Amino acid sequence: MGMDCRKSIDFLLENGRDVIQYRLHKEILHDLTEAEEAKLLEKVMQTPEYQLLLTHVKPNGYIGTGMHSWEKFKTSHLDDGENAARLLHNYAIPKDMSIVKNFVKAMRDDAVLEQEFSYYNPEKVRFQTRSIGINSGSTLDVILYTCQALLGYGDDPEMRHFVDASYQAFVSLLDYASADEITTYNPNLKRKYNYPTIPPDTYFPCQYHLETLAETKSWRTPEKIDRLAQAIDHHDRITRDFGGFAVKLGGKQVGPGWAYMSPFFSLSFPQKAPNHRKTLTALAKVSGEKTQVVRESAETLREMLAGDGVLRTTFSSSYEKSRFKDNFRSGHPYAEVGLEPDHKKDTAIWCELTFWAVEFLHILQSMD
Repeated sequence: MGMDCRKSIDFLLENGRDVIQYRLHKEILHDLTEAEEAKLLEKVMQTPEYQLLLTHVKPNGYIGTGMHSWEKFKTSHLDDGENAARLLHNYAIPKDMSIVKNFVKAMRDDAVLEQEFSYYNPEKVRFQTRSIGINSGSTLDVILYTCQALLGYGDDPEMRHFVDASYQAFVSLLDYASADEITTYNPNLKRKYNYPTIPPDTYFPCQYHLETLAETKSWRTPEKIDRLAQAIDHHDRITRDFGGFAVKLGGKQVGPGWAYMSPFFSLSFPQKAPNHRKTLTALAKVSGEKTQVVRESAETLREMLAGDGVLRTTFSSSYEKSRFKDNFRSGHPYAEVGLEPDHKKDTAIWCELTFWAVEFLHILQSMD
C-alpha cells in the first residue's frame, strides 16, 4: 500500500477491532503467515455477530429463513439468506470453509431451495418464478446468484449466464439517448398506481448486477472494462431526470429490485443513500478511476485524509449521528458495511470510515 495511507493504516492498527485487523492485514498489508492469519480468523469467528450467524445454519447447509424475505418470520437480523451471505463476505470468511461451501451448495440445489421457500405462500410463488427478470433485477435468482458471487464462487460455470447478464445490463444503456426510451407508458390503465413499465427481460442495471461484476473476474478484458466504464458514465447522464419504472410481470406492475434509476453520487457526507460507500466500492472494483463518479470520490477522499489520515464526519444533531451509526448494520443489503462490534465511541465510527477509505484507495491502486 502506498505511503499516502500510512497514517490511516497506523490509526487502524492501533484502534480497529478484530474484523478490521483481520481484513487490514489479509487484504491490504499482506503481511500474515499462515498461522497468524488463522489466529486472526479465529478471533473473527468468536465475534458476537458470527456466533449469532452460526445459530441460523441448517443441516442442509442453507443459512436463515428465505432470502431478502419477510421480516415477521425472522428471529434475528441474520436469520435471512442474503444477510448471512453478506456478513460472511464482509467478514472475509474463506470460501473453502465448510460453512461457505455448504451454503453455496444449498443455493445450487433446487430441492433444498424449494424446501427453504415453502414456509409462506408468497415465497412459494417467488421461488417458482425465480428465473423471470434476471436482466432487470426483479427476481429471486438475481439475489441467489449475487450471494454466490459475494462468497467467492462467481466465476464458476453455473454463474456464467448471470455474469453475462450483469455486464449486458450496463452496456445496453449505451444504445439509448434517454432512459425514457427503455420504458412504455399506458395512461389509460385504470389502476391506483400507474407507472412506466419495462418487460422483465429488458436489460437495466441494479445493485446486484454491479456487485456480481465487482466480485468476478471471468468477464474482464481491457476492452470490456473500458466499455463498462463508458456505460456507467452514460447511465449517469441519461438518468438525471428519469422518473423510474416498474416491471410488467404477469399483469402486475412490480418493483424492479434495487435498480439504478438515478445517477451515482460521488462521495459526500452526509451520505446520499444508506449504501452510498458500499456502492462506490463496487464501482471502483469494476472500473477503477475510469468513471467520473469514482474519480471525483477519490479526489475528495484524498483531500479528507490529507491531515492525520483519519476519515471523520460531523453531525448536525444527535439524531443524525444515531441514524448514521444505525446504518452500520451487519449484513443488511441496504446498509453500509459494519465491521466494528459496536459504535458507542466515536473512534469506532472513524475506524469504519477509515478502513473503507483505505480499502477504496487500495482497490484503485490495484486497478492501475
